[in-house]
Amino acid sequence: MQIGPYRIDPPVVLAPMAGVTDKPFRLLCKRLGAGLAVSEMTHSDPRLWQTRKSLKRMDHEGEPEPVSVQIAGYDPAMLAEAARFNVDNGAQIVDINMGCPAKKVCNVWSGSALLQDEPLVARIVTAVVRAVPVPVTLKIRTGWDRQNKNALNIARIAEDAGIAALAVHGRTRADKYEGQAEYETIAAVKASIRIPVLANGDVVDPHGARQVLAATGADALMVGRGAQGRPWIFREIAHYLATGERLPEPTPAEVSAILLEHLEHLYAFYGEEQGVRIARKHLGWYAKDRPENAAFRHVVNRAENAHDQLRLTRDYFAALQDAWQLAA
Repeated sequence: MQIGPYRIDPPVVLAPMAGVTDKPFRLLCKRLGAGLAVSEMTHSDPRLWQTRKSLKRMDHEGEPEPVSVQIAGYDPAMLAEAARFNVDNGAQIVDINMGCPAKKVCNVWSGSALLQDEPLVARIVTAVVRAVPVPVTLKIRTGWDRQNKNALNIARIAEDAGIAALAVHGRTRADKYEGQAEYETIAAVKASIRIPVLANGDVVDPHGARQVLAATGADALMVGRGAQGRPWIFREIAHYLATGERLPEPTPAEVSAILLEHLEHLYAFYGEEQGVRIARKHLGWYAKDRPENAAFRHVVNRAENAHDQLRLTRDYFAALQDAWQLAA
């Protein structure tokens, strides 16, 4: 898939997720096969750009190209300025958030709330595209609710304004993350526009990924929650799409190595105290669906420093590796 001058290969993309797709996680997913990793959203309000959180979100030093940064807001001029600011700080692709269903985002008329106002959507995408010399992409849902699905209208507005690629999550804002994603609307969007379309929603394993591509005709897949605790999903999907064969599941020892590297990067990026705190949710995702998950989470969440968190994690996965070898 091509986004402006950038070839996205493999066409499997890490979705932007607030509080998840920080720099350590983006770097990890890219190393494990993601063709592109989109940053968590940065607010368009310039009063927030110098906060510690925003500065961390805008840190792209050493990040492999292309660097894709998502911006969120409701004011066309403010979003245009945010796009320019982020390009000056290393963004090579700017993504506009019109897909987030969170109440606190929608209540300030941002994220998927914007889908209710098509003229405003047109003003926003036009302003941002005109503001920067880099490709601008857009992430949307199928509509505000099931009675108001307008993804096709939004897609045509986006294409006419010069949006370089469109990601569509197969749920409405009202659906949030409940129920099954539907792909008929994504297929209709793909058939109605010429720009690349990314299919998003419930892409959680290689076989399902191929089914989503077949159902939608999309140019690429976007993986969100399916990558939480399974960042190697990108290489699994890419390998399956290329060969029709599934890679073997990583052993507990391999998972441990990936996870310990992730933890070390979190501590280095945020500092030990905040890194330990942020690591807890990732540890829960890595351990989900594994034996003794609840006991592991209970113990590891009590760790107050990096040394203890690393030790408990290493011991947990070493025990899983021993059990795996005995069963093999």
